[in-house]
Amino acid sequence: MSHRLDVTALQDRFRGQLLTPDDANYENARRIWNGVIDRHPAVIARCRSTADVVAAVGFARASDLTVAVRGGGHNVAGMATVDGGLVVDLSALDAVDVDRDRRIVRVGGGAMLGGLDAATQAHGLAVPVGIVSETGIAGLTLSGGMGWLRRKHGLTCDNLLAAEVVTADGEVLTADADQHPDLLWALKGGGGNFGVVTSFEFTAHPLGREVAFAYVLYPGEQAPGILRNVDDYMADATDEVAPLAFFGRVPQTEAFPAEAHGRPYLAVLAAYVGGADEGERVLRLLRALGDPIVDLSGRMPFVELQKILDEDYPNGRHYYWKSIELTELSDGAIEQLMTSADEMRSDLSTIDVWFHGGAMSRVAPEATAFGDRSAPILIGVEANWDGEGGEDVENIAWARRCVDDLRRFSDGGVYLNFPGFLEEREQMLQAAFGANYDRLVDVKTRYDPGNVFRVNQNIPPAAA
Repeated sequence: MSHRLDVTALQDRFRGQLLTPDDANYENARRIWNGVIDRHPAVIARCRSTADVVAAVGFARASDLTVAVRGGGHNVAGMATVDGGLVVDLSALDAVDVDRDRRIVRVGGGAMLGGLDAATQAHGLAVPVGIVSETGIAGLTLSGGMGWLRRKHGLTCDNLLAAEVVTADGEVLTADADQHPDLLWALKGGGGNFGVVTSFEFTAHPLGREVAFAYVLYPGEQAPGILRNVDDYMADATDEVAPLAFFGRVPQTEAFPAEAHGRPYLAVLAAYVGGADEGERVLRLLRALGDPIVDLSGRMPFVELQKILDEDYPNGRHYYWKSIELTELSDGAIEQLMTSADEMRSDLSTIDVWFHGGAMSRVAPEATAFGDRSAPILIGVEANWDGEGGEDVENIAWARRCVDDLRRFSDGGVYLNFPGFLEEREQMLQAAFGANYDRLVDVKTRYDPGNVFRVNQNIPPAAA
C-alpha cells in the first residue's frame, strides 16, 4: 500500500484489535494456514463480538474495501484474506456451548473442530465434522463438511439448525427454519458470501468416547485389488462405517518401517461410529485386504482420532487441492489413479478416495444448497509440499492434470472445500451446485445486492 489506511472511524466503535501494516503483530496476523497464499490486507479486524463484526463490515463498505472473512483460516484457496482489503477475523469468537438435553450445540464462527469435539465428547455427543482438528468450523460447514460420521449422520451442513449472520448492510439476522429459511438453506453448503456467520447451531448425536479405527498401509502395487474390495465392501456396509483410502509415499519417520520409507502405498482408513466392540469386528475385513506395510488400527478416544492426521497438515506448508466426483470406481478410473499417483511431484502429496453413500446421500439435492449427492466416490487430489526450490508450479500442474485425466469417469461434480484456487469460477460453481445455482443467485441478490462479500466463492447477485 502507498499509505496507511486511516482506521480512526472504526476504532471509535470497535472493541477488538485492529492491525494495519505498521503494527508489530501484523505480519504474523496476516499469515494463514496455506503457505502458498501471501496477501497483505489493509486492515485486519480481530473481532471480540457480533457488534465488532457489524462495525468492521460497515467500515469496509463505507471505505469501499473488499471484505474477507477469517474463521479458522484453513481454506486451501486462501479465501480468509485479501490484498488491500479488510479481514474480518473471527478467531476470538470460538466459544462452544453444549445443550446436552436438547442435543444442540452453539459454536462461534472462529471455533476449530478440536474445540467442538472436546466440548461435545464431554457429554458423549458429536457433531459430524471433518477429520483434521485444526480446521475451522465456519468454512467447513459453509461448503459441506465431510468426516467419519458422514454416512451415519450426514454432512456438517446437514446438521446446521440455525446461524447468526451479519449482512452486508449491518443487520444481525437469525437464520433458522422459521426466520430467513432461504438464507439458512444457502448456508447449508452454498459457500460463505451471503454474510458473516458469527455463530452456528448444530444437532449433536450420541457417540461413545472410544471408537474402533482401521488404519492400514498396503503396498502401492496392491492398490487395484484393494480398492475393488473396499468398493465391494461398501455395497453392504453399515452406515456406521465411512472409509477413506489414499495413495501416498511412506514418510521417513519412526512410525513406519525403515525399509518402507519412500515406498508407494495405499492407505485404508475407517472409523466405526458405534460400539467399539462391534466396530473391531466390522472393521476386521478392511485390515485383511492384502499384505500390509504397517497396521496402525485399534481403539482410541474419538477426540484423538480427530487429531490423527493433524501432523500431515502443518501451518505454513504449501497446499493446492482439487476434487472430482466419479460415477463409479471402474477399472479405468483405478488405472488412472495409479498412473497419477506414480507421477506425484512431492512425497507429501496424496490422492484421496472418499466412499460416500448412507445418510449424506439420502438428502434430496434441493434440500440444501450443497446439491446432488448421488456420486458414490469423491477424489481429492492433495498437492502438499514444503515450498522450497520453486516447486509451486510443478505441484499445482500435477494436481490439475490429475483431475483433468479423471474427467472421462465423471459427470463433473466437485467439492468446494477442495477447490484449487477457484480458477474456473462460475464453471466450478455451476458444477458444484447444479440446479441449485440459480436459487443461490436469488438469495445472494436478496441479502447482498452490492456484492460486498465477493471473496468466498463469488456467487454474484443477479444485478451485478
